[in-house]
Amino acid sequence: MLKKILIPILLLFCGICEARTVVKVDPATVLGPVKVMNAANNGPVYGNRETYKALRVPYARTHDTVHGGGYGYQCVDITRVFPDFDADVDSPESYDFVLTDKVLLDMQAAGTKPFYRLGQSIEHQVKKYGIYPPKDNEKWARICEHIIRHYNEGWADGFRMGIEYWEIWNEPDLDQPDDRWKTDPRCWAGTMEQFDELYVVTARHLKACFPDLKIGGPALANPRKYGPDFLAYVKKAGAPLDFFSWHIYHYTPDNIAKAVGKVRAMLDAAGFAGVESILNEWNYVKSWDEEDYYSARMRSTVKAAAFVAGVMCLCQRAPLDMLMYYDLRTSTSYCGPFTPGCYDIRPPYWSLYYWADLAEYGTQVESSCDADGIYTCAASSGDGKKVRLLLVNYHDDDSYSTPRDVALDLPAGWKVSAIRITDSQGMNRDVKPSAKLTLEANSVVCIEIV
Repeated sequence: MLKKILIPILLLFCGICEARTVVKVDPATVLGPVKVMNAANNGPVYGNRETYKALRVPYARTHDTVHGGGYGYQCVDITRVFPDFDADVDSPESYDFVLTDKVLLDMQAAGTKPFYRLGQSIEHQVKKYGIYPPKDNEKWARICEHIIRHYNEGWADGFRMGIEYWEIWNEPDLDQPDDRWKTDPRCWAGTMEQFDELYVVTARHLKACFPDLKIGGPALANPRKYGPDFLAYVKKAGAPLDFFSWHIYHYTPDNIAKAVGKVRAMLDAAGFAGVESILNEWNYVKSWDEEDYYSARMRSTVKAAAFVAGVMCLCQRAPLDMLMYYDLRTSTSYCGPFTPGCYDIRPPYWSLYYWADLAEYGTQVESSCDADGIYTCAASSGDGKKVRLLLVNYHDDDSYSTPRDVALDLPAGWKVSAIRITDSQGMNRDVKPSAKLTLEANSVVCIEIV
């Protein structure tokens, strides 16, 4: 009888032992540079200048900036910078650069490079203002030219900021399904054919004026649906496309990574193999039809922190050139890292912060784990004597709360020297160095290995 009782207990014990998740780190296997996975939309405001600077955001995209409150409303968008389309395009008096100057200077003061979106912010209100196709595409292109000259060549009491990326428009395809663009447009109140023409005219003009800058776009909301026609049009016209930008919102890192691969395959098949793929809007969205604001509530939590870190880890390995989190405007529910109004730091802040730590080391080395929900990325220091490991445990199922035991498999001579964890018990908390950890269902860990 005793033997019958002991055998199941022993089997259960062995099962627990076997269930320990193993994460392997191989500092000797170099995979390449740590990529720009921690770029974002929008820069700092008065209340978070220092904490934003500490994030070490490499690039910040100027989209929806006018909705940020702290930046001011007369900034960035073409209709804000050049308010009277009938004005003289060559006259400095036709332009209002004041608030945009401040936005970009504040970015640079934080060590962040601007990624300038030429076009308009989204318009949700009943009456629309700036999202209609321009009356004159050629003049619109020349307005863009003068904005670039102001920020890169000092025109109109401007600057020499060296802004590299210039993106033409945002989500022109958002309201194409069901012809919503005719009745309630949000980003582009025209056809895709009209936008394609605007892109070609503008890209040709800007590339002729600034051959060394990166001109691209169009920040598609549905890249695989409308991307092929856009790419075919650009290809046929022989227009420049230095980068292809696009968006996706989801609730699993794996599906975002799969989309990255499909967009890259689409670009290659269309003859744009050398074109950068830039995912410059992404965040946690469970459904667009929520009535309980579930996703909005989640985006500032530990669960969101694990989601963000998991996406960065997977996209580092995927065929993507840049990843830009949406959004660091503190006036929106999409801003996970900062509390609106009082600018307190929230858990997703540390996911971006830990990635900046990896980028500081600079060289990705091999790390692996075959368990579902576990994501890793490791980086080696310049001298090869230290490694930082980003370790993520993510579960979208809120009913799942089982902790996971994780063991680090390190080569001989390497050991864990420090561990910082962001989970329900606290943000960026130090724990005793060990090669064995127990992680909550949603947690983000930065591990120092020497």
